[in-house]
Amino acid sequence: MSKELEALSAITDPRERAKRVGVLIDDHQAAIAELSRVRREAMEEMLASGMSQSQIAAFLDMSKGRISQLLSAGVKPERAFLGTGKLTVAIGAKREVNRTDPSDTLSAESFTAYELIAETARSVGLDATNEVVPAPGLVHLNRPNLVVLTNPRLLPFLSQVMEADPHIRYMNDDKGWYLLDLTDGTEYRSPRDHGESADFGYLGRLPRPDGKGNFLYLAGTHAPGTLGAAQYLAENLVDLHRELKVRRFSMIVRYEFEPGNQLKMRSVERVTPVYRHEG
Repeated sequence: MSKELEALSAITDPRERAKRVGVLIDDHQAAIAELSRVRREAMEEMLASGMSQSQIAAFLDMSKGRISQLLSAGVKPERAFLGTGKLTVAIGAKREVNRTDPSDTLSAESFTAYELIAETARSVGLDATNEVVPAPGLVHLNRPNLVVLTNPRLLPFLSQVMEADPHIRYMNDDKGWYLLDLTDGTEYRSPRDHGESADFGYLGRLPRPDGKGNFLYLAGTHAPGTLGAAQYLAENLVDLHRELKVRRFSMIVRYEFEPGNQLKMRSVERVTPVYRHEG
C-alpha cells in the first residue's frame, strides 16, 4: 500500500490522481469484502465443528458480541460459489433466418434464467450483467466471474470444453441432442422431444481454456432445461456452496413445467449425483 501511495504522490495531474484513487478504493473495498466473507465462512466452520461463540471469541481475541455481529453481517459465504465480483452472464443466441431481416434472438427461458441468476447474485451482494453471444456462438471464456448459458448447439465450442468433465457430456445423434452420464452410461433424452412438459439441464463448473480459473455452465437440452438449471442453482446455492465451495463439479437436473407455459415451474430435481471433478 505504501508503494501505491508513493505512486499517487507522483501523479501531478489532479484529475488523473483522483481517478487513480477511485480505482484503488474500489479494489481495496472488494478485497476487504472478500476477506470478510472468508472470515465469516471460517467462523461458521468453527461453529459447525462444535466450538461455541465464546470459544471462538477467546481464540480470535474478540468479544462475544463482536463474533455475533460478524456472523450475522457482512458478505454471505455462498457468494463465493458465484464469483468474487460483478458477474457476466453470457447467453447463446439463436439466428432467426426465416425472416426478411435475420437476427440473433434469445429464448424467453434463457433470459429468464439470466434474470434469476442476477437476482440470486444480488441477494449475496454481487451485481450481474448479460452478454448476448450471437451465432456462431464464439463465446470468450477466459475471464473471471463468468456464467455461461445455453447448450453446445448454440455454443459449439462448449462441446470441447465439456471434455474436461469426466462424468457428463452433451452428445448429438440422429435423434438430436442429449446428456450422457459417462459414469453409469445413462442417456438423458429430453422428455420434451416426446411431448412431455419436462426437460433436462446441465449444471457444472468447468475449467477455462487458459487454465487460469473456472466458469459456471448451465445448459438445457432445450431452452426450458437451461431455466431449470438456473432454478436449481438459485434454490440450492447455500447447500451447493457448503458441499463444493468453488471446486469443479457437474450434475443433471430434471425440470418440469406447466403444460403450455415453459416459464412456469412445477418442479426441479437433481437426477444424478453431484460429481466432483477434483479432490
